[in-house]
Amino acid sequence: MSDGKLVKDVMLGIFEYPHIPYWFSIEQAIKVVKASFIQTQKHTDPLAVLVFDEKYNLLGTVTLKDLLRGIEPSFLKSPAKAQLPEEEKTGLAVVWDSLFSQESKKLAQKPVSEIMVSAKHFVEPEDPVTKAAYLMIHFDLPVLPVIEDKKKFVGIVRMVEVFDVISEEIIKE
Repeated sequence: MSDGKLVKDVMLGIFEYPHIPYWFSIEQAIKVVKASFIQTQKHTDPLAVLVFDEKYNLLGTVTLKDLLRGIEPSFLKSPAKAQLPEEEKTGLAVVWDSLFSQESKKLAQKPVSEIMVSAKHFVEPEDPVTKAAYLMIHFDLPVLPVIEDKKKFVGIVRMVEVFDVISEEIIKE
């Protein structure tokens, strides 16, 4: 399956994808996302940013969902609020417009290292695309780092390229 395609055939180089240092604030990460994806209209799913240390070692990723979760006001994270009946939640409607305001601006000053998802799973350039698909599906990964010689970070594989390769095999006549 996948016509023998390898990870190296579909990966993006590390400089082809937005990246930030781990000490960047959530606000700075938001600005990178807006400049890289939204304002340029390059909506390349998934909308994630790579997070590096000082030596350009990959530490993890931050997605749009992670960024929004990072600035979500603390009272919304309360388990008691999440369990309210739907009709009681709608009583909050009058405050929806102000939810992500002052507290969110303060929370946006936290470093992205506090909200990033650590990189724990990797593939090598010579691995089959099907291995990347397996890891992405079973570990719910929007992007998968590509590591050469078990240490050097050389790129990423996105779900869209993995899907394209595998789906071509399925629909091929």
